[in-house]
Amino acid sequence: MHIKKGDTVIVLRGKDAPTRDKNGKMVYTKGRVLKVYPNEQRALVEGVNMVKKHTRPTQDNPQGGIIEQEAPVHLSNLMVEDPQSKEPTRIGYKFVEGKGGKQKKVRYAKKSGEALDK
Repeated sequence: MHIKKGDTVIVLRGKDAPTRDKNGKMVYTKGRVLKVYPNEQRALVEGVNMVKKHTRPTQDNPQGGIIEQEAPVHLSNLMVEDPQSKEPTRIGYKFVEGKGGKQKKVRYAKKSGEALDK
């Protein structure tokens, strides 16, 4: 999985796809990953792919009505945000020295080379 919970991701396709402003610069929709569903190849992203859900009255919500919530987005429509340039980047893997001299596999941004996992 190239995306993990807590990552800041950029949406590439769908109703939250990037647009261009008046100067021609790309405007991205960004969000934090709340949950990842590896078996379905989907992720729940904060503030992205909002859908309306009709709910019946319950003890928690005695009024019932229509609530807005996030729906999962396919992983192929997401890219991790580069920590330095704040643009979409691909992910690579490399081994670094960990505790006790053991090798630890970490993800890094291909655009800047900066490690994503601490």
